[in-house]
Amino acid sequence: MVSLSDLQTRLEALRATRAGGALKIREGEREVTFRSDSELAGAIADIERQIAALTTGGRVTAVRIFSSKGI
Repeated sequence: MVSLSDLQTRLEALRATRAGGALKIREGEREVTFRSDSELAGAIADIERQIAALTTGGRVTAVRIFSSKGI
């Protein structure tokens, strides 16, 4: 399993690559070329989901909705 610090490092690298307008990223000996910006955005979203799962302990189990008439 990948550690939280590794995921955060990857996320920073992907965001920097996207901000620079490039579609290619190199991690050590590994090089990844994305076909489009939307594919790169998908990779960023995937890592963000993994980080959220590690920090929140998993998925949301309950949603509470409160309402008021505003009076």
